[in-house]
Order: sequence, then C-alpha cells, then structure tokens
Amino acid sequence: MAIAPSRKSEVIREFATKNGDNGSPEVQIALLTEDILNLTEHLKVHKKDFTTRRGLLVKVGRRSKLLRYLRNNDVERYQVILQKLGLRR
Repeated sequence: MAIAPSRKSEVIREFATKNGDNGSPEVQIALLTEDILNLTEHLKVHKKDFTTRRGLLVKVGRRSKLLRYLRNNDVERYQVILQKLGLRR
C-alpha cells in the first residue's frame, strides 16, 4: 500500500524544515506514519495478511527509532512532531 505521489509530496511540503527537504527526521516520521495508517486500514479488511503485518511492524520500529533520535537530540522538535501527527508518548 504505497502512498499516492500527490499525497506524498503534500506530506513532505507540510513537514519539511526548509525548501527541498525530504530527509529530515520530521519528514521521515510523517511519511512512515502515513504508511502505517494505510497498512492498518488494509489489515482491518485482510486479517490474515501476515506479510503486510510484518511490514507494518518494521515501519513502526523504524518510526520509533526516528522518534527516539529526535527526542534525544531536539526535544522541542520532538514535541512539535508528536502534536502535529497526534501521536501519544
């Protein structure tokens, strides 16, 4: 379940720290969150799709590591991204 290119560019534009930014932790976390939401919806319908479930867990782990990195290096940016995405910690 890939993100549509138009939605991907919209997310990048919303969370970019500067023009042309697509690799900052904020952008990566936002894109992973979008993927996680899409995969969660897919798994609600296809309960026995274990390959997708594994992919979802990998993405959740990657997002968790990025959030930990951001929390350790810049707490203010960490709080902003949690609030924007509605994630709870």
